[in-house]
Amino acid sequence: MKERIYSIKDLEVLSGIKAHTIRIWEKRYNLLEPDRTDTNIRMYTDNDLRKLLNVAFLVNHGYKISRVCSWDEKKITEAIIGHQQKNPDVQTYLERLVVHMINFDGGAFHRLTDDIISEYGFDEATRRVFFPFFEKIGIFWQVGSIFPAQEHFISNLFREKIIVEIDKLGNGLPDTNIMLFFLHEDEMHELSLLYYSYLAKRNGIQVYYLGQNVPMSDLKRMADMDKIGSVFTAFINSIEKEELENYLQELGAIFRNKKVFISGLQLKLHNPAIPAGFSVIVDYQDFERMLLG
Repeated sequence: MKERIYSIKDLEVLSGIKAHTIRIWEKRYNLLEPDRTDTNIRMYTDNDLRKLLNVAFLVNHGYKISRVCSWDEKKITEAIIGHQQKNPDVQTYLERLVVHMINFDGGAFHRLTDDIISEYGFDEATRRVFFPFFEKIGIFWQVGSIFPAQEHFISNLFREKIIVEIDKLGNGLPDTNIMLFFLHEDEMHELSLLYYSYLAKRNGIQVYYLGQNVPMSDLKRMADMDKIGSVFTAFINSIEKEELENYLQELGAIFRNKKVFISGLQLKLHNPAIPAGFSVIVDYQDFERMLLG
C-alpha cells in the first residue's frame, strides 16, 4: 500500500495537538523530521503520525514531553500498554482505537474491543465507546484526515463484533410481527442499522435484515407480506431534503399499513416532513422505549 502523506493540519485533527505545539516539539525535542515541499510545506508520513499519536497519548496522561521524546519506540509502546492496563477509561480506549485504525492493525483492534466488551458488556461498550469512536472518525473523514479505506477497514471489523452478538441471541423467535431492516440504494453506512437490528432481536422481535443498497422495487415485493409488522431504515449519507422527503412519501405509500421507524443524521439536518405512521428514532434508548411500549 502506498504510504499516505499528511499535512500538519491532518496531524492536529487526528492527535488533538495544536499545529503550533507540534512545531515546537519538532524544534525543541526533534520529535518529528518531516520532509518539505518546494514551497516549504511540511509533509508527514504514516510513521510520523503513529509516533505523534503515541506521544500525544502519553502527554495527555501526565507524561512530560521532554521525557517521552528521549524514548525509543519500544519504550513508548511499553509505557502506553502499562498505562492502559492500569487506567482503562473511555478516552484511553478512544485514543487507542484511533491508533489501531491508522496502523491497519486488525489483531490489536480485536483484542482491545474484546477487553472493552469484557469490562462494560456489549451494550454499554457500544454506547460509551464504540459509537463515540465512529462519530470521531466520521469527523476525521469529513475533514479529509483519514481516507475511506481506513474507515471501511475498522467499520467492517466492528461489524463482525455486532454479528457475533446477534448470533448469540439464537434463532428461536416466532415468524410473526417481523421487523424489516434495510438501507436505500445510495446509503452504505450500515453499523447503526445493524445495531438497531440487534436491539430488536434482543427484545424478542424477529428480524429480516436486508442491509445496504436495497432498491425500492424489492421493498414493493415484500410490502404485502403479512408477517412483516414494521420496518426500519436510516439516513446517514448526504441527501437533498427534497429527495429525502420524496423517498419517505414513497416508503409510506408502500408500507401504508405497517409501522415505519426512521433514524439518522440527515433527519436532524433537514427536519423533513414526516408521513403519518412514521416514528423518528433519536437514539437507542428511544428505540427500546418504543419497542417495549
